Amino acid sequence: MAGVRTAWRAIDDGEFFCTGCGGDRSYQLLAGRRRLTVLGVPVLPRGPADPVVACASCHGHFPVVDLEQPTTTRLSALLRDAVHTIALALLAGGGGDRIVARRAAVASVRETGFADCTEERLLTLQAALWAGGRPALDREAREVLVALAPHLALPGRHSLLLHGARIALADGAYRPSEREILGAIGVSLRLQPAETDRLLTEAAAASGA
Repeated sequence: MAGVRTAWRAIDDGEFFCTGCGGDRSYQLLAGRRRLTVLGVPVLPRGPADPVVACASCHGHFPVVDLEQPTTTRLSALLRDAVHTIALALLAGGGGDRIVARRAAVASVRETGFADCTEERLLTLQAALWAGGRPALDREAREVLVALAPHLALPGRHSLLLHGARIALADGAYRPSEREILGAIGVSLRLQPAETDRLLTEAAAASGA
């Protein structure tokens, strides 16, 4: 009987999020060449096969595009960086001179895993970023959020925006500069302006600001 067999060889390896296992796993990136077989014996080449990602645990083969999905470890780090950057942006937007806003920023950052975060550390990092000018700080926040947004469901993106809203509202109503920053955060998180406005209005009403 005739058939086609693919001979695979590993060309790369690493760690990825395996949708078959539902967690982070080791993988090999495989390239293959197809051959026509007769009675199980390869006789004619049939050209290259599309590369696949092979999970070392479940041995499933997955499309290469799956490597674009961050591992859970990487996603956790991106989330921590996002909250950290949002806190810095809001402090730079006017909250850094009020102790209640600084404390809200520290609490928000600690919730994501930076247990050793302090007001002093936040303000020192803010000052370092601010040395490059406001655009440098805004660019930092935008880059972090744009990288993360495609991997978050809508509730996750809402949650990040509301982290910023809580910091801005800690010392009273939104300042114009804070409202501008939160609007930019919404855009970076792929939220519609009307959706961002609604969330920020609801947050302000809930806080009594």
